[in-house]
Amino acid sequence: MTYEQFTELCENTSIRPDSSDLPSDPFLLSLWHDHRGHWVVAHRIAQSIKTSAGGALHAYLHREEGDVSNAQYWYSRAKRPMPDASLEMEWQSLAREFCEKT
Repeated sequence: MTYEQFTELCENTSIRPDSSDLPSDPFLLSLWHDHRGHWVVAHRIAQSIKTSAGGALHAYLHREEGDVSNAQYWYSRAKRPMPDASLEMEWQSLAREFCEKT
C-alpha cells in the first residue's frame, strides 16, 4: 500500500472499524485507528508489535497522549530520539515508513 493510498483510506469516512478494506498490517492498522480517534485500540495494537518499529509507534502514541516520560521510555527502547516535529508530522513520517515496509 502506498502512502497516498493509506492516507486516502484514513480520510474515507465511510470505512468502518470492522471493514475488510482496512490494512492487515498492524502498524498501519494502528495508525488508521489513531487517525480516527480510536487511541485505545491503536495503543492495544502497538503494544502487540514487539519490534523496534513497534516501539516507535508505541512511543508516538504516548507522546500524543501527553505522557512524555512514557513516550521517552519507548523512544529509548526503539533507539530513536523523541522528534521535535509536530504530532501530525510524526504520524506522517511513521505512515510513510510503514507503507514502505508493506
